[in-house]
Amino acid sequence: MIRLLLVDDQNLFRQGLATMLSVEADLEIVGQASNGQQAIHAAKMLQPQVILMDVRMPVCDGVQATREIHQYYPWIRILVLTTFDDDEYILQSLQAGALGYLLKRTPAPEIASAIRSVAQGYSQLGPTIAPKAFSQLKSLSDDRVLHSLSKREVEVLKLVGEGKNNQEIALELYLSEGTVKNHVSQILSKLEMRDRVAAALWAQRNLL
Repeated sequence: MIRLLLVDDQNLFRQGLATMLSVEADLEIVGQASNGQQAIHAAKMLQPQVILMDVRMPVCDGVQATREIHQYYPWIRILVLTTFDDDEYILQSLQAGALGYLLKRTPAPEIASAIRSVAQGYSQLGPTIAPKAFSQLKSLSDDRVLHSLSKREVEVLKLVGEGKNNQEIALELYLSEGTVKNHVSQILSKLEMRDRVAAALWAQRNLL
């Protein structure tokens, strides 16, 4: 059972979404919030596995809430569900720690499917969102990049692409967190990428 927290300042939309998702046997809605501040508090109290997060909200927006929740509770997966497909919102949300970005017009069965994927640590980008996100990635020769990475760096990069954090990667590869952090820094340098999200997206396209 996947525990869900729904965050949206539009009460009718949030309640309608709750109704649609409640018919899914493996999804359990454990709470709702109408702004980012409430979301941060609910994340602490309820410890959901996945949060559906809107972007534009009063008091505290979804990007800031995502950043704080990801910082303190990195095991909670965050899937942005919003009306806005602006490049800036997409990039800020992914950089803040969101694993996915969907638009509200996405059919309910697809949202449910995305929730399951995000719960497993995989990124989920809507069909109009993916090109915008990938356009931020520098075009690189796959062969050149892979030859520049060590065998261990490729192993680490694959796990980054699966959405695992440094602690999870360290446990899986029997390394210290400090060593994993160094590997990730080297990978970003070699791929000429500025953050972990870009590396994860590249890994999903080329390694998984």
